[in-house]
This record gives sequence, C-alpha cells and structure tokens, in this order.
Amino acid sequence: MQEERLMSKKKPAYPVQRKLDMYLARYSRKIEIPIFYEDLLRFAGSVAVYDDEGKDTLWVRVFYSEFDREEIDLSLKKVYSILHSDGSERILEYLNIDAIDYCTFGNSKPFRIKVRNILNDNYTHFYVKKTDASRIYGLELEHMLSPYNLNFLVHEDTLIEEHIAGIPGDVFIKDNLPNCSESEKAQLAKEFVKFNERCMIRLLGDMRSYNYVVVPVHDFDHVVYRLRAIDFDQQCYEGKFKVYLPQFFKENNKMVDLVSSKLQEYSVDQYKIEERSIVAKRILSAGNRIKRLLSAVKTDAISTTDNVERLKNELHDFTMDVEFKKCRNMGNVLVTALDFVKRNYEDVSMKQLIDKKF
Repeated sequence: MQEERLMSKKKPAYPVQRKLDMYLARYSRKIEIPIFYEDLLRFAGSVAVYDDEGKDTLWVRVFYSEFDREEIDLSLKKVYSILHSDGSERILEYLNIDAIDYCTFGNSKPFRIKVRNILNDNYTHFYVKKTDASRIYGLELEHMLSPYNLNFLVHEDTLIEEHIAGIPGDVFIKDNLPNCSESEKAQLAKEFVKFNERCMIRLLGDMRSYNYVVVPVHDFDHVVYRLRAIDFDQQCYEGKFKVYLPQFFKENNKMVDLVSSKLQEYSVDQYKIEERSIVAKRILSAGNRIKRLLSAVKTDAISTTDNVERLKNELHDFTMDVEFKKCRNMGNVLVTALDFVKRNYEDVSMKQLIDKKF
C-alpha cells in the first residue's frame, strides 16, 4: 500500500494547552532556555549535506553572520548544559558547536546541533524543533511505556530533544540485514513483532524505516537487536488504524518478510501477548504521572473530527470494545486504548490468581 494513501499530506502543529503546560512544569520538562527555534531561522546561507556515498541527506548546513554566530553558539552550549548537565556554565569553555544542520523534510523541520568536547573530541547531537503538543504526548508516552527513557525540554514554542543513537532502520535494512546470521534474523523478527505491537497499543503512527533506529546490544557471545522510535510527530493523529502498525508500510516489507519466514504463528501471538503485558505493567507502575498526562490529553485537541470518528470506529471493529464508540476526541481514544490493554491484563492476572487459589 502506498504511504500517500495511508498518511495525510500535512499534519498541523498543536499548541500546548494549560493542563499539559502544568504537567510539563510539574515533571521538570518546562525549563527556561536561552534560545528559541525562531532564532535559528536567521541563518545567512546554507550548503547541502551529503552522506558517505554522495547522496543528498535532505539536511542543509546553515551559516550565520559573525555577530549572530557568536551569540547562537553560546546559547546552544547553555542549552546543552541544561539538557545534559546541571545547567551551570562551568563546562561551556570545553564545548564547541561544530555544526548546525536544518531539515526541510517532514513536518517538524528540525535543527540538528552537533556539540563536541574539545578536550577529548567526543561529540553528541541534540535537536531544536517547534513545539507540538501531540509530539510532546508521544515523547512522554515513549518515556513511560517503552523500554527507554527520553530527555527533552519545552520552553514556549521551542522543543529541545536529545539525540537517540542507533542505526537508521532504512540503512540497517539495506546495509546490515543481508549480513545478519539466521539466528540474528530470527531475533530481529521477534523484535519487530514487539515493536509493531507497542506502536499500535499507544497509537504511535508513521513508523516507516527511517523513523526508527536499530540498536545492536552485545550480550555475552551474541548481538541482540532492539528497535527504537525516533520520530513522535504522528502520535495519535491519523484516522486510519493501519498507520499505527509499522507492518503496513512498504519500507518495512523486508522486516515483515523476516517475521513470515522466521516465526511460527504461535510465536508471533506469544510475543504480542508478552508486549501487551509489559506495556500494561508499565501503565500500572507509572502511577500518577501517566494519570496526569492522560487527564491532559483528554481535554486537548490534537486531531481532526474526521480522524477521531474513523479511528474510534476502526478500533471498535478491531477490539469489539464498545467504549471506543463513546470517544469524543483523540485523547479519549488514546485513553480507551491504553485502558483496554490494562483491563485485559488485569482480568487475566485475576483469573490466574483465582485458578491458583482454587
């Protein structure tokens, strides 16, 4: 299926409303920073950035006037200190802003900042983007419901995100996958099933291969691969249920083929149940934090009426849970989806407890 038929052409950015703003302040996500996204748009020129094979990466390296560059560099160093350290200026003299890249591809149009420690040449990246409420919900849900923690900051209309390290999915599929052993391919198939399920449960859409990374983890005498989302722009926005299942994007066809060739149907079902159970446990352990986040999203407008109507009906048909029919906005749909997973987990756990007792 063509992604043009699956995805909307353009998703708007949604402003941060009062309840979400209060949530961000409570959990130290809302912090004053010395530079705004709009400040970085004042670049005087740019050149295209190419990869090692000479292909256009769709990023451009931007340049500023001498006066602006000095001020911007200092501000970006301070942002790095706030994001990764205690926010003090003690480390600034050891930092250098090596590059500022800008991407016009996609909705978020981010700036990618390369920061280098001049003492040892270690470097890292972070991203400066326009604030979007649905993206913030996606980041927070990833932080609480996935195996990974995320570090980000919000200040008015500017969003700062840490870099998520890994091999881009499209690069891995093209260059690394053919060299994987058969056991590694089976492990990747398992991970894709669980990643697919995790995205579906929390309604994270558009996980085409370039929107997630593959993270190799060396474990004793073998390598374990993990899949990790890196783009949260399509958090519960689209109306088509298939958008939230990575298996339906053609860019992931080779991963889907791995699942078909390496896993039996029983194993696929087993891994889905495992992932649902893990997510349900994370929902329960997140306690008041996720309750406050979901309380905010229920009052927020982060999608269109048409998308809400379509998605709640498709989810009803998929789950046969009448609660989806009662949803009035996309926040209600998300809350109902998470509650469905949690409720089913609790019902199974209670049944097992009763069976064990009697």
